[in-house]
Amino acid sequence: MNRITTLFEIKYPIIQAGMIWCSGWELASAVSNAGALGLIGSGSMYPDILRDHIRKCKVATDKPFGVNLPLIYPHTDDHIKVIIDEGVKIVFTSAGNPAKYTSFFKEQGITVVHVIANTKFARKCEEAGVDAIVAEGFEAGGHNGIEETTTMTLIPMVRQVTTLPLIAAGGIATGRQMLAAFALGADGVQIGSRFVASLESSAHPAFKQKVLEAKDGDTALILKKVIPVRLIKTKFCEQVKELENHGASREELMQLLGHGRAKKGMFEGDIDEGELEIGQVSGLINELRPAGKIVEEIVHEFNLGIGRLGDLTI
Repeated sequence: MNRITTLFEIKYPIIQAGMIWCSGWELASAVSNAGALGLIGSGSMYPDILRDHIRKCKVATDKPFGVNLPLIYPHTDDHIKVIIDEGVKIVFTSAGNPAKYTSFFKEQGITVVHVIANTKFARKCEEAGVDAIVAEGFEAGGHNGIEETTTMTLIPMVRQVTTLPLIAAGGIATGRQMLAAFALGADGVQIGSRFVASLESSAHPAFKQKVLEAKDGDTALILKKVIPVRLIKTKFCEQVKELENHGASREELMQLLGHGRAKKGMFEGDIDEGELEIGQVSGLINELRPAGKIVEEIVHEFNLGIGRLGDLTI
């Protein structure tokens, strides 16, 4: 056992990221049943939909699971009410100030984890009283830090400024990468892209296929004037880059985005006109697998890697 498995009462220090349009109750419960921690991604859900997913997850697993709560989306207060009403015990907050809701959640007996991308917010997390931190590097899919700090650099930097349990995210899909994160000072890992390409993921099959086809260099970090996001390079992605190259304003970029792009791409499968949010590690993913098998394979490879490192000398 380590600090993450103890904190969440799980078998393996692996967290499935709460990705919008991909992380419903089926994925979260499958990951939790495999001994890791599943998260329901509330960012793409109306409050009544979130309630439905939480209730279905409770039926599908008797293991711990949580909700990811991006603080930039609408309905945050309504989502919090649902979380409290339904007795959810673990919340991962992201894309906002950790001080805003942490003390309230703690008063309700909820374990709080906040996602950050720099040491400044790592310190703010400690001041806010969170129970653990997710440090997410530049390689990650979806919304990203503006500093473009890679996971290999970020984890040891964050480790230097906090003693809180630390979860590494960004560019992690295999047991070897998990082992590397531990070597850098992490106590656990959060994995998104690998679970997008799982059988239980609610991502559209066309999006999953694009993930399987992705190679190195097939993603890009765009929309830095709005909020940085990493996508698979598609027709829509090229539209955005062209606008940015011609000096488009934030308002012009927001107008282009104002058509439900994430839902259109990831949930409805419009490959050309939608956002396909995924990490750089998609270049390593080439097969759809059940979520439980993914957890099993990561753990197996992690343990094999420990054995191999034990034979190394310099």
